[in-house]
Amino acid sequence: MTALVRTDPATVHVALGSRSYDIVIGRGLLASLGARIAALRPGAKAVVVTDGNVARHHLDPTEAALNHAGVASSHVIVPAGEISKSYRVFESVCESMIAMRIERDDLVVALGGGVIGDLAGFAASVVRRGVDYVQVPTTLLADVDSSVGGKTAIDSAHGKNLIGAFHQPILVLADTALLDTLPEREFHAGYAELVKYGLLGDADFFAWLEKNWRDVFAGGPAREHAIAESCRAKAAIVARDERETGDRALLNLGHTFGHALEAACGFSDRLLHGEAIAAGMALAFEFSARRQGLLPMAEAKRAIRHLAEVGLPTRLQDIPGPLPSVDQLMDLIAQDKKVKRGMLTFILVRGIGAAFIEAGVDAREVRVFLSEKLTER
Repeated sequence: MTALVRTDPATVHVALGSRSYDIVIGRGLLASLGARIAALRPGAKAVVVTDGNVARHHLDPTEAALNHAGVASSHVIVPAGEISKSYRVFESVCESMIAMRIERDDLVVALGGGVIGDLAGFAASVVRRGVDYVQVPTTLLADVDSSVGGKTAIDSAHGKNLIGAFHQPILVLADTALLDTLPEREFHAGYAELVKYGLLGDADFFAWLEKNWRDVFAGGPAREHAIAESCRAKAAIVARDERETGDRALLNLGHTFGHALEAACGFSDRLLHGEAIAAGMALAFEFSARRQGLLPMAEAKRAIRHLAEVGLPTRLQDIPGPLPSVDQLMDLIAQDKKVKRGMLTFILVRGIGAAFIEAGVDAREVRVFLSEKLTER
């Protein structure tokens, strides 16, 4: 697999019948946002939902692009961070949209990372019983994962993303120039969701990333190529299983462990979402290798080695601050959305690029594994 030099945007189609839409990927696309919205929904007004950090960099050019195309707009700014995926902020966003007189034929623009996409998308799914929305991701994680597929949610005190809805966007506009303002740590965290597509279903893509990850970090054609490949992989899975009744659960590789770690850290800057997923994928690969030898330990270590090489946490001891107890982690895992009738479901692997869904995993087996990992030196 080689990166292609291209000057035109890459377009990935998400085929969902009447809910189909395009993901457009390229540099400098934000200026076209208004024209694209006007073409898709003539006469619609837009409410831009963003956070304080993103607003400083990208709100003015976003509103200028909308106004240039004759799309009337207003905006809602929320605090940055996972704290905004809460009942309180969700209520505020919904009430603001209603006060701005958003109508059924209008739309929401989610301008931000995964938190904003989830929050704004969920608000769009319920205000006026559902309005359209457009995703304009501003992080690598949102480019390759959370902006695609229509999963929207806020967090519960019991865990991450437990209150939400499936609500597909009408467009995803991934302007890779917006990543230029992304802090290095955030880019590293987003890379975890990008490499996930190689680890779960495309060994060739993973091998390409092993050789080219520095070019992806540097930007340019390699970055756009990697984002497009990730979006194609997710689009294909979403088209087969929109509401996660089958194959789509594969996209949760590392998430059962990762979400538990994220919740145990209080959804704080101690552990960003992508960092939690990296640690979760490392745990999933090692657990798979130990569990009836699903794959050679050497292959599990290859996956873990790459995650560590790019600067992501792979051991529980890599997480700053006090580690949670095994009881706390097991309680959080029991709240995972993939639990069915009290039985644990994990995404395990038979090799790099060969993930599968394993239902009915014995909780005692997971407890023993986590107890050992928590006491590692």
